[in-house]
Amino acid sequence: MAKRTVNRTARRMKKNRHGLSLDAPLLHQDHSRPVTRRDFLRQGFITGTGVTLGGSLFSLFANPRAAHAALADDLQAMFANNDSCALGTAGGNIPFICFDLAGGASMVGSNVLAGGQGGYLNDPISAAGYSKMGIPGDMVPGIVDAASTMSGPNNDFIDTRLGLPFHSDSGFLRGIMEKISVGTAPLINGAVIPARSDNDTGNNPHNPMYGIARTGSNGSVVTLIGSRNSESGGNSMAPAMSIDPSVRPTKVDRPSDVTGMVETGDLTAVLTEADAKAVMESIARLSDKKVANINASAVVKDLVNCGYLGAADIADRFVGVNIDPATDTNIVGPSGIFNQTEFDGEGEFRKTAAVMKMVIDGYAGAGTITMGGFDYHTGDRQAGERRDLRAGRCMGACLEYAARRGQPLMLYVFSDGSVASNGTIDGSQDGRGKGVWTGDNSSTAGSFFLVYNPTATGGQATLFSGDNLGAERHQQIGWFRADGSVETSSSVAANNVNLLVDTVVLNYLALHGSDYREVYRSLFPNNDLGTDAHMMSLTAFNPIR
Repeated sequence: MAKRTVNRTARRMKKNRHGLSLDAPLLHQDHSRPVTRRDFLRQGFITGTGVTLGGSLFSLFANPRAAHAALADDLQAMFANNDSCALGTAGGNIPFICFDLAGGASMVGSNVLAGGQGGYLNDPISAAGYSKMGIPGDMVPGIVDAASTMSGPNNDFIDTRLGLPFHSDSGFLRGIMEKISVGTAPLINGAVIPARSDNDTGNNPHNPMYGIARTGSNGSVVTLIGSRNSESGGNSMAPAMSIDPSVRPTKVDRPSDVTGMVETGDLTAVLTEADAKAVMESIARLSDKKVANINASAVVKDLVNCGYLGAADIADRFVGVNIDPATDTNIVGPSGIFNQTEFDGEGEFRKTAAVMKMVIDGYAGAGTITMGGFDYHTGDRQAGERRDLRAGRCMGACLEYAARRGQPLMLYVFSDGSVASNGTIDGSQDGRGKGVWTGDNSSTAGSFFLVYNPTATGGQATLFSGDNLGAERHQQIGWFRADGSVETSSSVAANNVNLLVDTVVLNYLALHGSDYREVYRSLFPNNDLGTDAHMMSLTAFNPIR
């Protein structure tokens, strides 16, 4: 029986020697049949749909995140002291986008570099550890190979053009570099967090969106967005204690759903923009008088009034405006981030374009982009490389759009678990001479984030300098053992996904000011991140605001 199984596997690999197509579902004999939506997503049977919102009106402003509606004075005064009815305003915090790569993507070794306590250069992972991470002995970072076409600027398989070190043949890196301009790269820096999480499950509380919202990150239309209709807006859950139903991420998976958020109905077909706004303002005034006379709670009255006033606010800002991101020349076209052919032909690019426009232009405070099919231990390397490359292109698009809009951005990338290689080499063109992925392995897992900061606001983020730890301890929060496994005692985040999320939120706050530890404690009084010294050890960057 075992011999027949081996023969069947060999025949199947020979038949599929050209690899799976980019969107082909992933079938694993060692996995049960997919049942839930999360199962279908991680194995690539479905994709993570995205949010779509543009706003060419706000492109007229130098800083679109600072723009807001100008309604009639009496209506502005009506709710001047009502926090539940904040109209047309963004929180002013740094835009935040996270990528939820469903299925267990390879983050460290084959993409971002990390090492032992002394860092990837001074305390490197062993050759056997890198082999487990899919990197063969002749491509280990630090080995000089002048003959290689993929060995990086210094011919040592290390690339630091984005501040955070990547393997020079990283799929993520190649995709990012395709989409960013020469001037964008020097303004990016990043950090990696070695951290275990469960394989192939959406039950990891990975998503930090609610914590980001609690810091004051808000949008002029909605607070949070996500590409899945879930509590977190993504594949992985949010930490239970962080969930706030009042800001549950809004899901939109087609342009018509987003235009519905700023829909003004048939008024605009018969009225001018000014008249449509005036009609809605009148409705708001009548509503306020009527609601004042009914026997209802203050909360109900606020909700009713805010609904009508919100309609007037929407009319003021969006009547007659084309809100399709496909018409934004920064995003699509001859000088756009995507050319028309790739934008029309790739749903993940359209989804990414929509989310990044909404967040970076200030319509939402934070957004999750879920991408499926990262459970790619298919017995080859091709499937994973292709999907990592596409994900990198989407990450690069977000960074480049932030650069074109002159906005800072924190980009966080995580996945549920990870994969490992047995050392067998895939010598195909897309396999790139690297180790095939043969199974799930949470011990090689980790997350990372990149920070873009425009020159106008100080340029590239600098590594935290508030303690005596070396720079490598702030660019790498925690560390790996020599065998390529996460050292679970290296940080509070290393073996606790809830604390990984807390660490990410702490780092988000740290970008906003030197008092971030006090602010963090006031917002999260029951946190488990410890003393000031411990919080500083978990901090990657000095403030950029």
